[in-house]
Amino acid sequence: MAELISTEEPSMDLPVIDLDVYRAGPIDNAAVREECARASKALIAYGALVLHDSRVSEADNETFLDLLEDYFGQPTDALRRDERPELGYQVGVTLENTEKPKCAVDEPCLRIIERLAPEERPLDISAHSPDPKCRFFWRMGEPAPYATRFPALNAENVVPEAPEIRRRWAPVMETWGKSMKSAVAGLAEMAAVGMGLPAETFTDAGRYGPHLLAPTASDLEKYGAKDTILAGFHTDLNFLTIHGRSRYPGLHIWARNTGRRIAVKIPPPPASGDGSYLLVQAGKQFEHLTGGLVKAGYHEVVVSDATITAAAARRRDAPRRPLVRISSTFFWHLSSDYDLAPIPELAARARDLRAARSGVGRDEGDDFEYPPMKVGEQVQSELKHIALLA
Repeated sequence: MAELISTEEPSMDLPVIDLDVYRAGPIDNAAVREECARASKALIAYGALVLHDSRVSEADNETFLDLLEDYFGQPTDALRRDERPELGYQVGVTLENTEKPKCAVDEPCLRIIERLAPEERPLDISAHSPDPKCRFFWRMGEPAPYATRFPALNAENVVPEAPEIRRRWAPVMETWGKSMKSAVAGLAEMAAVGMGLPAETFTDAGRYGPHLLAPTASDLEKYGAKDTILAGFHTDLNFLTIHGRSRYPGLHIWARNTGRRIAVKIPPPPASGDGSYLLVQAGKQFEHLTGGLVKAGYHEVVVSDATITAAAARRRDAPRRPLVRISSTFFWHLSSDYDLAPIPELAARARDLRAARSGVGRDEGDDFEYPPMKVGEQVQSELKHIALLA
């Protein structure tokens, strides 16, 4: 396993899963099944893993980061033309100080924070102030062959107006988005196989999902002070989230049951230039579908000492570039009209796991219910909690 964590904060190895092993097939090959088992165990144990995919180009990520720095380096009035609040900000831009961290007012989440040792807790979000980050959602979903009950969650993309950005926008977004989408869908198949399900179980459920290339942007000129919260403690509402490398540290995760605040550092590409490493985290839809066997991973983004060091180096080495922290993030969703309910055999395993952990003093707190609902209903509920939907 590769070392992912900077030395300034608690370190922990996350499992590294090789998608190339799965792609080489066949699915009944012993090495393939072993790698799939490792993937599912990692998601159950940690809610996170590192994925290697030789098809993913680090150069494409760099081009993507350049474009988004240029986009968010524009004046606010130019960005505001790309807002779509009437669609719950599910396409286009979300400006700073709009989205609120759900955990600030969510009782089960607050109890999770209380159970952490004081030195392992996230930075305080009790004021429920909106996050100072911006975001852009670029839809990467396949149109459904039926009329969805949730058109606002499946709206047409917004293309920025500025000519020098518009010219580059769709090709760059599509190139990087397709790489991320292919990688995370491959992992979804691996996880299904590792859990004893048909490989297509999760990917069929997400075939028409409103998948989103979803970079966030934090202006480090304005919000670069130590311990500034860029994205408050939260989980993601989708099925799986995948991240490429950012140019600035600051992401912390809490791997399931570790009780530790971990600074994440995605490994650089192999010296051979053979693909990229990507961080993957489980979201709420995965938790719901597995009845809690897989738990959505908690995380935050803050300005740390490492962020400040990286910003100083960027000022020195690229003084003409916007000093904006871009997250290279993709949200993989289940289809909006899919009936979301725990898979019985996975829910039974979740109950057994919970009982076993409790029996050795590793209580996970509240026993959550996962009532049947449409995925679109689950998404709408989550958006209301974070102030993106009225």
